[in-house]
Amino acid sequence: MDAVAEVKSRLNIEDVVSEYVQLKRAGRNFKGLSPWTNEKTASFMVSPEKQIWHDFSSGKGGDIFTFVMEMEGLDFRGALEHLARKAGVELEDYQTSDSHRKLFKNRALEALQLATKFYQKQLIANKAALEYLLKDRGFSKQTLLDWQLGYAPKTGRALTDFLTKKGFDTDEMKRAGLIFMRTGGPSDMFRGRIMIPLCDSRGTEIGFTARLLNEEPDAPKYINTPQTVVYDKGRHVFGLHLAKESIRKKGYGVIVEGNMDVIASHQAGVKNTVATAGTAMTENHLRELKRFTPDIRLCFDADTAGVSATERAIALAQKTGVDLGVLTLDGAKDPDELIQSDAAKWQQAVQNSQYAVDWLIGRYSTELDLGSAQGKKAFTDALLAVIRRLSDPVEQDHYLNKLAEMTGTSIEAMRSKFAGQKSQARALKKPKVSQQADRAQAEQRRIEDHLLSIALMQPKLRHMIDDCQDEYFVSGTSIKLLGFIKSNPDFKGEPQLSKELQQISDYVKILVLQFEELYQELPLEELREQVRSLKRRLIAGYVKIQKRRLAEEMSTTNDEKKLQRMISQVDKLNKLIVGT
Repeated sequence: MDAVAEVKSRLNIEDVVSEYVQLKRAGRNFKGLSPWTNEKTASFMVSPEKQIWHDFSSGKGGDIFTFVMEMEGLDFRGALEHLARKAGVELEDYQTSDSHRKLFKNRALEALQLATKFYQKQLIANKAALEYLLKDRGFSKQTLLDWQLGYAPKTGRALTDFLTKKGFDTDEMKRAGLIFMRTGGPSDMFRGRIMIPLCDSRGTEIGFTARLLNEEPDAPKYINTPQTVVYDKGRHVFGLHLAKESIRKKGYGVIVEGNMDVIASHQAGVKNTVATAGTAMTENHLRELKRFTPDIRLCFDADTAGVSATERAIALAQKTGVDLGVLTLDGAKDPDELIQSDAAKWQQAVQNSQYAVDWLIGRYSTELDLGSAQGKKAFTDALLAVIRRLSDPVEQDHYLNKLAEMTGTSIEAMRSKFAGQKSQARALKKPKVSQQADRAQAEQRRIEDHLLSIALMQPKLRHMIDDCQDEYFVSGTSIKLLGFIKSNPDFKGEPQLSKELQQISDYVKILVLQFEELYQELPLEELREQVRSLKRRLIAGYVKIQKRRLAEEMSTTNDEKKLQRMISQVDKLNKLIVGT
């Protein structure tokens, strides 16, 4: 038995799911409200018998691992580690390689956990540090506990001596980023600083941000743990372990610049706030957040650096499919300052997000003289570079018209300048899938799931999908099941037990559950009408997706023969709709 099978054998799916969703018994299954939608009627199902779950409102489903991946924002490896700890399974017993790296990683995590507790105790004993956090920063005692804030003594060896007594050697402490070597021996990395633990999305300590308590000449105000075996600053999102549930429920996340801003925001009730600790935003940061929501709102300083950071973020958002907004603070330089004066204004500010491109246009229009030729040139130079990064031609055209109007320039002149940029052609030749296209694909998957669930479980209706082509389906798993149904029209056994379906057994179990919950009690004639309706919608969805693809290709080619071929394809698609 491998590690995955061992974890599954030790854990009941309903027990794991019930930690996140309130479940009630519904016959052989359990039912609850979807954690991804704001539904009032329970449509989230868990089958202990099949060890699978399915959310009818969002179309998501799978086994115990896919559920944890969805809820915790983890990849498969992370979900396996999470569930293995819960099940008491030692993954090392199933690994034949990389054991040394695993040992180094585990020892680093143990050292960081002990260091966090050590710093917390030191904070309690240091009056100046406590006064700074409680009075100067205005944090409550509960906030100090929630964020595990601490203090690093200034002696230089306090933590080193503590961890040595706990059995750690200097190499292990160095790998954890807690010490560095001097000519006189090892020394604590952090001294005389407020300690803010950096945790992964599950709440495991992986490093620290350290703020200087008393100002010192030439000393940086903040220093972070260096890159280690457990800490990657290009991926880590500060505060995500405490923010992810709020992000999921509210449907958007807020990124601020400072760790203290995050803590202050959570204390003020805006708990869907995170930061990129001590580093510029990366594509990985946005991908990590997109696991929970595509709606990301930035709250950067409105200075030159903040504008530049927003411009870079727009390019990253286009790559990752994130909908990027920007928050504006009135009368405060950062969220912490605004919260100190009026927490309600911060709560209101996060609601009033402005699309990032519109925000940039507003900033540049106030900084540059649009009445002069020089000002117009600088204005369009800056913003056309941003518009070029947009993946949707319609969106690009919207902003070209807007810039032309704002500068009193003809749209022809604006397009000419835009087309003069070499990268414009490359941007149009490889258009990215829009969020609208993503939604169409998701809807197509939901339709094909419903259609195949009836065909799989009702042999008398299987002939109705004989004319369904593979290309109508967007999921490879669906295509595989379609092939099985067509090849086995008289199959009446337990579908999940078929050898041909072993590779997609979880998907088959979901469809069986779907049929049992939605269609099992319906008479044959009503099911027949359901199949007709679902087929029409499936074909209509396929036609819509293909037409969008062809329209994008048509907009980027001047080849007359190619255009004629694509027009012919559109005619065939239209006939397909008529035929249904």
